[in-house]
Amino acid sequence: MKMSSWAAAAAGLVFVIGGTGCAAQEPGQANESTESTRQRVERLLSALSADSLEGRFTASPGALQAARMIADELASYGVEPAGDRGFFQLVPFTRVTRRGRESLALGSFDADDPGAGDVVVGRNVLGVIRGSDPSVADEAIVVGAHFDHVGVRQAVDGDSIYNGADDDASGVVAVLEAARSLAAGPPPRRTVVFALFTAEEIGLLGTRWYLDNPVVPLERTVAELQVEMIGRPDSMVGHGNLWLTGYERSTIGEFLAARGVSVVADPRPDQDFFRRSDNFAFAVRGIPAHTLSSYGMHEDYHRPSDEVEMVDFDHMVAAVEAIVRSVRLLADADEAPSWHEGGRPQARGRN
Repeated sequence: MKMSSWAAAAAGLVFVIGGTGCAAQEPGQANESTESTRQRVERLLSALSADSLEGRFTASPGALQAARMIADELASYGVEPAGDRGFFQLVPFTRVTRRGRESLALGSFDADDPGAGDVVVGRNVLGVIRGSDPSVADEAIVVGAHFDHVGVRQAVDGDSIYNGADDDASGVVAVLEAARSLAAGPPPRRTVVFALFTAEEIGLLGTRWYLDNPVVPLERTVAELQVEMIGRPDSMVGHGNLWLTGYERSTIGEFLAARGVSVVADPRPDQDFFRRSDNFAFAVRGIPAHTLSSYGMHEDYHRPSDEVEMVDFDHMVAAVEAIVRSVRLLADADEAPSWHEGGRPQARGRN
């Protein structure tokens, strides 16, 4: 989930054209016929939260390694690549200094040579499963999570790697599970885009780039469901349950709850979580968009102690299963989601 201030930048890495394989972790090579959901969730979360990824700061070597892991996993499910380089959508950044800290801002590419100049290249990871019902196949649901985190920072108790197991490797795993399930089952009625975004922690920048360069035109994107921090239960909603930001703003929350999904309204509206994740960038473009989470304000947020050992896997597996079902329900629904009157936000600081 995005900080209120900009995170410090790590060293950038320009894009090197090549495959999406990752020999170090090989998350996609498990035996699908014998692996349980829990085993798969633990494997993927452990790989994405490993110290070797050094906190997955935007455009860092660790972030590239994570992107390759994610792309390999999507490929193993048979999901169609939807980026401009296979599963990768290249995102240009420039180095800037804000409040005395080096950071990144969105940049632009040289049309003839995307790697030219002082461009730091990050990447979103995008896959798509095409809709099967001619009446709604041109409509798209986007299911997203951000795979970046805050990198290597000031050490706490001797640990300087901010692994981001809950924030937001847990959300990435849920999106991967939704992709795996949808690819293995009947084709969805609507098209579903699986979007693993970079640069959420420094201002939703990966999502902003995607919105200007979408897989499916925004006028045909009917909903966006973001997944953020589902690795631990929130005591205010109970073990295995999720809350939805901006629940009252659109029909999505009530639609899912009416069909048995264990989702309730965000119990802490004063925290304004609706505006603090990638869903908000979609919402201000007019697309009904919310974040599913179970973040209970634990003290490991943006600390090195956000480790895989702190995750409650019984809870997380239940949350993942609810998210998988939610994606299927939205993709196959008779009607697309819509805003309630007054629910669509106009800009930060207004409704």
